[in-house]
Formats: sequence, C-alpha cells, structure tokens
Amino acid sequence: MSVSGITETVQYLTFKLGEEIFSLDVAKVREILEYTNITKVPQTPDFMCGVINLRGSVVPVIDLRLKFGMPATERTVNTCIIVVEVQMENEDIVLGTLADSVQEVVELEPEQIEPAPQIGTRLNTEFIRGMGKQDGNFIIILDIDKVFSNEELETVQGHGSL
Repeated sequence: MSVSGITETVQYLTFKLGEEIFSLDVAKVREILEYTNITKVPQTPDFMCGVINLRGSVVPVIDLRLKFGMPATERTVNTCIIVVEVQMENEDIVLGTLADSVQEVVELEPEQIEPAPQIGTRLNTEFIRGMGKQDGNFIIILDIDKVFSNEELETVQGHGSL
C-alpha cells in the first residue's frame, strides 16, 4: 500500500494558509463560499470562529490556521470558506473552514506523494495524508477526517445545532 492508502490519481483542492499550500480531496469539498458574516458563539474552542447560515442550515466555521498553531486568518478580498464534510463515528458533519485563498484543483499521481514527515513522537501528524510534489513545491495533503478529534467535533457540532 502506498502513502496512507493513496493508490490512484486523486483530485485535490489546493488552498493557502499563510505561505503554505494545503489541499483536500475534492470528494470531501461541498462548495466554496465568499467570506460572509460569521456569528460568534460564546464558550467555543479558540479555533472555532462561529457559525454561518448556509441555505437555512447552521454550519460551524473553523479557522484552520488557529488549529494548526498559526496566527489567525486575516480577512482579505481572497479569504473564503471551504465547506467540507467530515466523518465522525459514521456520521457526516458539515463544517466551514477558513482559507486565505483557494488556488486550484490539481491531480496528483501516487508517485507524486511522499509520506507525511515523522516529527518525533510528541507532534501529531496523523492528519497529514502526505506531501504532494508539484512544480518543485510541496502541497500538504490533509486528511480532513483526522484534523479534529471526536471531542472537538462533538463540541463544534453541538454549537452548530443551536
């Protein structure tokens, strides 16, 4: 088996957080929205910005930069919300994730993907499916189902069903 089970060509949506390029399997992406008004919810984790109204549904919005220990997302003309489906105990949860900008959809062959770096035992890199290589640059391929713990998703989901 190749890197984290990647055995065929997959399309990834690439986006920027700071200077780094990240990507998600397009099968996990529902839609991309322009930045919209986010309603703050009290007593939520730092990485949760609040909720948005998406065609009558309450959708929690997460700042991945904060989740990854980066400075908070600064709102610019390119800031957007990537709406994704995350698996939690065989249930799909819809989340919005802030991105500094969406780049493009790319196809990566299994041979273009290296294993995630092993950075000691104290840092959890389980949410990184691999490191894609394209045009001399690395693309960090996220496994969105593993970015958040079940406890974090339960907290976020609880606020998304206000």
